[in-house]
Amino acid sequence: MRTLSLVLIAASCAAGSVAAQVQGLPVVNNGVPVGINLAADIGFANADAGKGTTLGGSAAIGLGFVGLGGAIARTSPENGGDMWSQAVSASLNILGGPLVPIRVTVMGGMGWWEVAGIKTTRYPVSLGLSATIPIPALSIKPWLAPRVERIETTGLDAENHFGLAGGIELAMLNGLSIRASYDRLFVDNFKPGILSLGVGFAP
Repeated sequence: MRTLSLVLIAASCAAGSVAAQVQGLPVVNNGVPVGINLAADIGFANADAGKGTTLGGSAAIGLGFVGLGGAIARTSPENGGDMWSQAVSASLNILGGPLVPIRVTVMGGMGWWEVAGIKTTRYPVSLGLSATIPIPALSIKPWLAPRVERIETTGLDAENHFGLAGGIELAMLNGLSIRASYDRLFVDNFKPGILSLGVGFAP
């Protein structure tokens, strides 16, 4: 708990909040993308997650059953200066396909940022469960992704925590989509949570 406490205190005083692996956004695991996917999100963190607003952009590409992605984000905390964070991820579809509406995806990633000379790196590994519900001119994709997460902070022992993220995505035939996600990390004496809203495009 000492590691997360320092991260949260540093975020409040200098710049930031606590998630895509990037700071201040949920760890999204809603399946391997089809082709190229671009997205922009805004995240709102509660007090235990640093109390800030984050703007982030991400890009991902699906190569059959494998997906690769990257993200960058800028967090504006309630107290302190703005900060940048970045992340990379890889995902593997282990169940489901074009004719199967339910998918199971394993995703691993790494995100990192620095606050007042203290570098934090997080390594989430999640199991994503998603479904695609087609309706005329639109598809609805709810998803849920429990995970384990390792957090390493300069000068402190590494810690492991359990997290849970979920959301829903509405995708249109023209490639545009809108989405909402929520992320919660389970830590003793803390309840860090992040809500995000975003738009995506699959050209």
